[in-house]
Amino acid sequence: MLKFLSKVRIEFNALDPRNASCMEFLAQCNARKAKESNPTCQLQVKRRTDDCPPEIKVTFANGVEEVFDGTTTSAQSIRQMILEKGQYLETEQMFRDNNETWPVIIPDEELNQSFPGTKPRKAE
Repeated sequence: MLKFLSKVRIEFNALDPRNASCMEFLAQCNARKAKESNPTCQLQVKRRTDDCPPEIKVTFANGVEEVFDGTTTSAQSIRQMILEKGQYLETEQMFRDNNETWPVIIPDEELNQSFPGTKPRKAE
């Protein structure tokens, strides 16, 4: 999961009962396997003393930043989103490395072609 990220910042109040998602996500980030996947990823934890809601901020390797509300988003949902976006970024980079255009645009006439072993698409 961390291999797609350059920075993770987790902010929460340790006494806040809404911080379960942040604590679980922090544990996932501190796991040996996660750290080995990207040792250069910065992990910052800010323990707050005010009543601000728990927050998880991730910065992807390409600089895009996303912020998650730790009270409404589960750690598993955040992890899954990072993996999906990371796979997208890997695919995009693979195309760019090979001087291919991104995103790939498939002409409508090619989408409607039939191929051996497949049924033709019905017109809508």
